[in-house]
Amino acid sequence: MPGTADRADQPVLRLIRAGQLSGATAQTSGMVRAAAISGDLVGAQSLWMGRTVLPPGASSGDHHHGESETGIFVVSGRPAFVFRDPASGEIVRLEPEPGDYVWVPPHVPHREENRSPDAEAVVVIARSTQEAIVVNLSGL
Repeated sequence: MPGTADRADQPVLRLIRAGQLSGATAQTSGMVRAAAISGDLVGAQSLWMGRTVLPPGASSGDHHHGESETGIFVVSGRPAFVFRDPASGEIVRLEPEPGDYVWVPPHVPHREENRSPDAEAVVVIARSTQEAIVVNLSGL
C-alpha cells in the first residue's frame, strides 16, 4: 500500500489519564503543577498543558512564564489571579468562576490565590511553549 511506511513514522493521538500526570515540571511555592502534555511526556513540539491545584487558603509565589502565553480554564474552586497594572501601578485581582478562562500574556508577573478556607481551586493550563517556563520572583 503506497505511503504505509511513511505512516509508521507519524505521531499518533495519545490518551493521558488523570493518574498519569507528572509532577516533574517547574513549580512555584503554594501550588502544585502537574504536566499532562509536554515534549518529555508525549513528544509535543509547541504546546505544554497541565493542571494546577491551589489548596484552600493558599497563595502562590509571584512568578511569570517567560515568552510563553498561558491560557487558563477554571475547573473548580474560586482562584484569584493577581497582577500589577503597568499603567496605574495598582494591584488588580481577577476572580474567575468555574467555567471561566484567563489569559496571561508573556512576561507578566502574577500570582494565584485561593481565599476559600475549605475548597481547593483546580485549573487547567495550556502554554504556547512546549515546556513549562516558570520564573519565580520576589514580588510583583
